[in-house]
Formats: sequence, structure tokens, C-alpha cells
Amino acid sequence: MDKFKKVDGVAAPLPILNVDTDMIIPKQFLKTIKRTGLGKNLFDEMRFTKEGAEIPDFVLNKPQYRNAEILVAGDNFGCGSSREHAPWAIADFGIKVIISTSFADIFYNNCFKNGILPIKLSQADVDKLMDDAERGANATVSVDLEAQEIKGPDGGTISFEVDAFRKHCLMEGLDDVGLTLQKEEKITSFEKTRGAEQPWL
Repeated sequence: MDKFKKVDGVAAPLPILNVDTDMIIPKQFLKTIKRTGLGKNLFDEMRFTKEGAEIPDFVLNKPQYRNAEILVAGDNFGCGSSREHAPWAIADFGIKVIISTSFADIFYNNCFKNGILPIKLSQADVDKLMDDAERGANATVSVDLEAQEIKGPDGGTISFEVDAFRKHCLMEGLDDVGLTLQKEEKITSFEKTRGAEQPWL
């Protein structure tokens, strides 16, 4: 997992309430266990027609938002089933930050484990950032995890809270496997000792 420190770029506005995980990545794309390759299917039923043609009005199909790394979303983002493919698809598309007033718990936790920073803000702050995002390429938003600050295109600053342990993991690029490997010496030592003491195991 890449280390997360700061993201500067265009934010895409998605002012839809209760975006569930099936909207994020429809069920027909859940056959893979790979974390890569799902970005092309992100929001598939909103991005494409049944024939596979792009729907030009969908935000991520608009030229100014095709490379957005920040998503400003409506309330209760990531609700529905607990599929980890949802953050996989978001990360593979290139989105590194999601800002909303609230997230479904499992989706929220899965974001941190997949290198995505989900930020909870007040409705007033989300409305301000949504307005900034609507301005497209003319409005750059900066998200600084270390400082826990979001800077808008007009110079305004919004502070956000994040759990200290999750912040540490993101900044160091540590997912669950990475955290375990930090104890590799102790694990190896334990396995050698147990192997000598209980060779039948």
C-alpha cells in the first residue's frame, strides 16, 4: 500500500444520498479476488449504458473529473453489503479521498485498509466543498493528512478528525499484512522455538 501524505487536485461532486456498495461496484463484477482492474467498473450502472456507452452526464465521465482523486459525496456513503470490492474499485480508479457527512461502518473501515482516506465533516463543510467541486478544473482542493486539513481553492481551511492509529497506518502505507510483517522477527523466532519444542506440529 502506498504511503498517504497529501493529495492536491480536482474534487468530483457526487451529491447523491445513500450510495450503496452495489452502486459503487455492481454484483456482476465480484468474481475476482484481485484488488486491481475494477476501476473501469466503478459506478458502472451510472457511468455506462447497457450497451457499454458512456453516459456523458455522469460526473466521472466529464473531462474535468476523469482524473479526480477526491470525491465529495452525499450522506451515508458506502451503505449496503460489506463487499471489499467497493474500496478496491475506488482505489483502482484513482480516488484517494472521499468526503461525506457519514459512511457505513464496514465501508469506512475498509477504506483505511485499502489506502483511501474517508473524511467525515459537517453538512455545512460538505456543502462548501461540494460547491467548490462543482467548479471543476478551476478549483483545486488540497487534503493534508499530516496536518488534518483541507484547503479549498479560495484559501479557506477545514480541519478534520481522524483516528491516530488509522492515520499512522495510512501515512506509513500499512495494511493488515504490512502491520503483521512489522512483527516478522518475532514471528520467525516464535516459529523456530515452537518447531524445536513441538516438532510434531
